[in-house]
Amino acid sequence: MSKQENGIIRSKNPIRLAVAAAALAMGGLSAPVLAGGKVAIDDTKWLSVGAGFRAQYDSVEDGANGGEDRSNEFTMSNMRLYLSGQLHEMIKFTFNTEKLDGEDIEVLDAVAQFELSPAFNIWVGRMLTPADRIEMSGPFYALSWNQYRQPLYASDQGGEAGRIGRDEGITLWGSMGKFQYAIGAFDGLEGGANQSDELLYAGRFAYNFLNKEDNPGYYTSSTYYGSLGNIFTLGASFQSQSDGVGSEGEAGDFTGYTLDLLSETVLDGGGVVTVEAEYKDFDADYTLATTPTSGDCFCLFDGDSWFATAAYLFPAEVGPGKFQPYVRFVENNPSDADSSDATEFGLNYVISGHNARLNINFVDGDANASGYAGADVNSFTVGVQVQL
Repeated sequence: MSKQENGIIRSKNPIRLAVAAAALAMGGLSAPVLAGGKVAIDDTKWLSVGAGFRAQYDSVEDGANGGEDRSNEFTMSNMRLYLSGQLHEMIKFTFNTEKLDGEDIEVLDAVAQFELSPAFNIWVGRMLTPADRIEMSGPFYALSWNQYRQPLYASDQGGEAGRIGRDEGITLWGSMGKFQYAIGAFDGLEGGANQSDELLYAGRFAYNFLNKEDNPGYYTSSTYYGSLGNIFTLGASFQSQSDGVGSEGEAGDFTGYTLDLLSETVLDGGGVVTVEAEYKDFDADYTLATTPTSGDCFCLFDGDSWFATAAYLFPAEVGPGKFQPYVRFVENNPSDADSSDATEFGLNYVISGHNARLNINFVDGDANASGYAGADVNSFTVGVQVQL
């Protein structure tokens, strides 16, 4: 979901404007005045279009020639098109797409949004399942570039229980003062171990002790680059599904919870200190290390994990942007296998917040998104992110 609104166009011909906005969203027009902005149809109806792009170059130790040479690869990590609108002052919608591996473009979000009051809103469709901050921030609103080296919830496991952190279901969310909440029910794992068609239940609760975080809906960000002043937020999230792991013949249950923290302090000289940390605990009856004796397994991580990231945004502009060095450490401790860890040293060059930044990072270790140890290698990445 784009958080940037660059312009508003008003016209007495809403059909023509709607067609223009849809065409732009599909990449058929080049009209900078519309990009990333609103098309106002009347006082209560509007359309907004935008796009997001992330690409990177990776060089991985022992990643080529059967593990004898460093690999060198350019990758388009994300290519997203955003379309959202308002039909009534209390009814909105979101439709976003994502280019996945190969040439496939799939629906990322498709949400009907009934936004009744700040304290109570209902979203229905395909959307982010309430989860920990790094999964709710996603790649575009992250602090570090390679943040997915912890075990991830079911909807981030490739498609059997949702995809890219999204799933079909319903979420109730809102805020009361500095308290924010989101709770929902989703399909979760379908088929396989879940022959009884049990639902996945998820929730996230956060309290803003200082300034309140400002995001669309119940989404999060992992840094605001000092734009919201001083922030100190604690969050707790959970997900649970009976028959959520295992195989058709041997079903098991899954429960996970997370505690996360975000602290951002704007210093007198204009520099910004950001600290992000998280503790995650998963309880899965079947895991990648302890699989059922028969049948294909949808297996998750069992154990605990934690990470901490510290960053400093220099106040002085160098060219069009500011430098933000950071360091991140993550450790995964499965109950049925050896522990793993990874350290990331990175440098963001922040040109326009989350809408334009460059990144260089070096990662060393064997931690990855499964939670179980992979190859203990180092990697070097150069990334670019642009979003309207």
